[in-house]
Amino acid sequence: MKALKQFSIPFTGLKLGKHQFEFEIDKSFFDGFEYSLIKDGTLKATVDLDKQETMLILYFHIKGTIQLNCDKCLAEFSQSIEINERQIVKFAEDNLESDDLEIIVLSKKESIIDVSELIYEFITVAIPYINKCEQVGETCDQEMIATLTKLASGSVEKEEEQNDDPRWAALKKLK
Repeated sequence: MKALKQFSIPFTGLKLGKHQFEFEIDKSFFDGFEYSLIKDGTLKATVDLDKQETMLILYFHIKGTIQLNCDKCLAEFSQSIEINERQIVKFAEDNLESDDLEIIVLSKKESIIDVSELIYEFITVAIPYINKCEQVGETCDQEMIATLTKLASGSVEKEEEQNDDPRWAALKKLK
């Protein structure tokens, strides 16, 4: 993953209280992550940072559309998403791991927090497990469906031909 500097929030100079940050997410954002399921999208992320003495509370609101490939016909389609998440950031003397997934522990020496990975994870988790054009009201590419069906039936026939072992044929005669 490449560092996405525009998604870093310098929190040390901020006063206690609430602060708001806005980020535009596009193709270049997703290109920064290797093996990303999402190749393109147009989203707006708003991060409300509530700075307190011993921790930060980040509220994420992400809204927009992403480009996905249909799992059935392989056509590209737009999927609207809207995400609301919360992340807690605590400070410790050492950079300790937290058992709670909602809590990130940072060293007291840290002065910025990079929210790009968090935003990417929230978007990726919001993707439906099975992506179909029909979910957004579009119809699947029938030409592609017909081609896939034809290829699938041809591969089954070839597989059956390859499995015609004379030993099995002799056993089938015993039935």
